[in-house]
Amino acid sequence: MTSSLRTRLRAGDPEAFRELFQDMAQAVHALALRATGDRTVAEDVVSLTFLEVWRLREKMEPGDGSVRPWVYGVATNVLRNRGRAARRHQQALARLPLPEDVPDVSIDVVGRIDDGVRLAAARKALGRLRRAEREVFLLCVWSDLGYAAAAEALGIPIGTVRSRLSRARARLRKLTDEELEKARWKPEPPSSSRQIPGDRGFAVGSTQERAR
Repeated sequence: MTSSLRTRLRAGDPEAFRELFQDMAQAVHALALRATGDRTVAEDVVSLTFLEVWRLREKMEPGDGSVRPWVYGVATNVLRNRGRAARRHQQALARLPLPEDVPDVSIDVVGRIDDGVRLAAARKALGRLRRAEREVFLLCVWSDLGYAAAAEALGIPIGTVRSRLSRARARLRKLTDEELEKARWKPEPPSSSRQIPGDRGFAVGSTQERAR
């Protein structure tokens, strides 16, 4: 009988690791990209995840079950650690003197693309969820993991996955609407005309007086 991928990986089989990477690297990248919104960070998360997969392979439970939930669990831990490092970085930046304000032209561009606005709003809303709810949502909705697999990945009961996902869906709808409202509010652009409102009659009259 052929050994399962889990058994081969636990035994340190390089070919098993290669197969696993080919099978799941793209899925881990998609998870990280949706969580962070940054392709470069997502690529780093993929690299760190599979380094951890190899380092921790012997800690996997033995058996013939799918390895995917365990890999998603490792990726989730990498994202958690990356989030803590990012928060420390932001706190350090906050202590620096504020730079001179520079207009961000990308804001206007994104504002013209409705899909871009919705995606940005959803990502910001996702960041406002509690970590436990965000992780369940990312795995069950955006990574299409079943309740049982998500529970295995996160090391929590299936019932907890269901309740967290239900709360996450409800809060995410509300928070996304709030972010969309913020994104849609824009100050009126300054008029290119030098005409002062209410002075049209005065301007026309002055022109007629000069023509006499």
